[in-house]
Amino acid sequence: MNPPVLRDVFPSAAAGLKSAVTLNNGGKMPWLGLGVFQVDGDAATATAVRHALRLGYRSIDTAALYRNESGVGEAVRTSGLPRSELFVTTKVWNDDIRANRIEAALVQSLKLLGLDYVDLYLLHWPIRGQTENAWRVMEQLYRDGRVRAIGVSNYLVPQLEELLVHAEVVPAVNQIEFHPWLQSKPLHAFCNAHQIRLEAWAPLMQGGDLLRDPVLVSLAAQHRRTVAQIILRWNVQLGVVTIPKSVHPERIAENADIFGFALDDAAMAAIAALDRGQRKGPDPLNFNF
Repeated sequence: MNPPVLRDVFPSAAAGLKSAVTLNNGGKMPWLGLGVFQVDGDAATATAVRHALRLGYRSIDTAALYRNESGVGEAVRTSGLPRSELFVTTKVWNDDIRANRIEAALVQSLKLLGLDYVDLYLLHWPIRGQTENAWRVMEQLYRDGRVRAIGVSNYLVPQLEELLVHAEVVPAVNQIEFHPWLQSKPLHAFCNAHQIRLEAWAPLMQGGDLLRDPVLVSLAAQHRRTVAQIILRWNVQLGVVTIPKSVHPERIAENADIFGFALDDAAMAAIAALDRGQRKGPDPLNFNF
């Protein structure tokens, strides 16, 4: 089953940053957010997040592992924006999953963020032998209202199938490495079939060779856009939430300007043909951390 393609959903760039997808629990999650992976230190993180919020971003993605939750929280709390308009994601790290410290990890993340709740809480990686117990804790945190939605990160089909056997609450989101060279079409179809929203990390493959792909370069020239904008637009038209990372004000603005144009069927097909199954990050079936 091919994933649905969304087109002409976003009337303008300004409206696009405010547009949101409805998750399987009825909550709203912005289509585009700012990721802060590898942003070094709370000061740099706070500066980047403040700039993004001023531009109209409303979704920020962090994690305990990133060690910059305090910077995210500072920017969110001092933004002057109502908390209800913002969507904050964080993740519980593998060591805490293994040690059954998920609830304690959330308490610590909330303390660092200076928030009463997070909008989305994710299991960062699929830890073998911990799926059932970890998900039970996540479900309880959701029921307690300390998190507005729960999900997973880096889960492939076999790991999702294992989780769903035990789940009373279906994950709202599966955040995975996703870009034109790694499209994971069977996983995307599986998530769609189970109403799990796919979210892309490393949507630009952290720059480098992907941004020089001749097909993408040609499409960028045709649309008078950057290659990054073509890729991010492709994401949202596929129904994939995306969180490109940047600390550069001009790039944060550039990444946001994807809602005033659309890719036609030929462009979407050309990008679909680029899939190589090529990862930038670790293999979720074989990692040692």
